[in-house]
Amino acid sequence: MPAVQDMVRRLMGGKEPNQGINPDEVVAVGAAIQAGILAGEVEDVVLLDVTPLSLGIETLGGVTTKLVERNTTIPVRRSEIFSTAEDSQTAVDVNVLQGEREMARDNRSLGKFRLDGIPPALRGTPQIEVTFDIDANGILNVSAKDKATGKEQKITISGSSNLSKEELDRMMDEAKTHSAEDKKRREEAEVRNNADSLAYQVEKQLSQFGSSIPVHEKARIDQLVTDLRQALKENTDIGRIRTLSSDLQQASYSLSEAAYRKEQTAGGSETPLGGGDDDVVDAEFEDK
Repeated sequence: MPAVQDMVRRLMGGKEPNQGINPDEVVAVGAAIQAGILAGEVEDVVLLDVTPLSLGIETLGGVTTKLVERNTTIPVRRSEIFSTAEDSQTAVDVNVLQGEREMARDNRSLGKFRLDGIPPALRGTPQIEVTFDIDANGILNVSAKDKATGKEQKITISGSSNLSKEELDRMMDEAKTHSAEDKKRREEAEVRNNADSLAYQVEKQLSQFGSSIPVHEKARIDQLVTDLRQALKENTDIGRIRTLSSDLQQASYSLSEAAYRKEQTAGGSETPLGGGDDDVVDAEFEDK
């Protein structure tokens, strides 16, 4: 303490620091108050505990999708809607993650479970509600529920906050050190996910409205879809995937126009083709 007092004295231009409070007494009083709160003997003071690291799940492309951010006060309950990544997918694997890294493999896996029995449907159709519920004791309950059937699976994790200060510091330091690299990897994963989604949507439109556009336009769109899928399969440079995605997006406008004309002729709604549920998170589960 004398060293601290000398430093304060220098910083304050020679002024004497106030020494009217005994540090040992402050620590003792604080410990006594906390003990009283935990024992239920003190009711006018509230202790607020927080999550030491972010919590989330692994989604398409190995990306970490956070549901509970770091330093969130507990108890807390958060839910989001996810969907499937493949047609006729009847099960999803939920990998519960803890950490600040962008990619799932770099974070701490707290547990995994599977929700099966999902009715076969086109990808993106099922609505899977994932809920993170942390109680006042720090116990984490994670559930996944298919909203169509009501089927649900869950996992309880009691050691999510049992990290030493050294482990927390290490994980935070790694997140800071690899921040730029992680951001780039996440962006690349999202570009690939978006490209795959675009190819899927255009293929659907092509099967529905391909006969309504000129043959040469249909052939070009079909070739672009093939090229994009091949680039994704071969793990091609991300710049090439961006270019192919942009070209396919531009070329597919004629399909959207054909769909619009068909809807107008049939007296259909004015909802744009491809419109979805605004409450569904743009993230999907892979069937592993």
